Amino acid sequence: MTTTSTYQCTCRKRRQLLGWAALGAVAALTGCSRSEDAASLAPVEIDRSTSCELDGMLLADYPGPKAQIHYAGQERPSFFCDTVELFNVLLAGEQVRAVRAVYVQDMGAADWNAPQGHWIDAKAAFYVLGSKRHGSMGPTIASFAQEADAARFTAEYGGKLLRFADVKPDMVDLKGGALHDTRM
Repeated sequence: MTTTSTYQCTCRKRRQLLGWAALGAVAALTGCSRSEDAASLAPVEIDRSTSCELDGMLLADYPGPKAQIHYAGQERPSFFCDTVELFNVLLAGEQVRAVRAVYVQDMGAADWNAPQGHWIDAKAAFYVLGSKRHGSMGPTIASFAQEADAARFTAEYGGKLLRFADVKPDMVDLKGGALHDTRM
């Protein structure tokens, strides 16, 4: 083997080694990014200072299901003190921010009067529209992880059982919601 071919072989091996090292570094960074991304999409629990995106109301002060939207490029989710507000925002024609995840509370597991935890994927949930139970802004849309829980709720409090895609803009009109808030 000549000196030139030995040099070329050594350079080729170094390039391959550097290529594999670079590929490994990219894979490691991608893995970190994915785990950070997954963590940023996990539901975030509300506390005494968590306020509503639309009206600044403190979520912990009001009954009924709460909601959160995780937008692309936004570190913390936007919170809503009522599922009607959530659907109003999601179904608004001017909604242009990229939505990465949406969570609502499972009212089959959470305490209606002081809901904490029990976050579920909003698109997989079952909803009850038009029940006698009120949330922070008056009539609300109850959210459930299990269809059986939603059916029991409907039998006790009335309303109509819906899936996420069944909720339409005319069902989530926010006009007059403050009229039901006796704490303001």
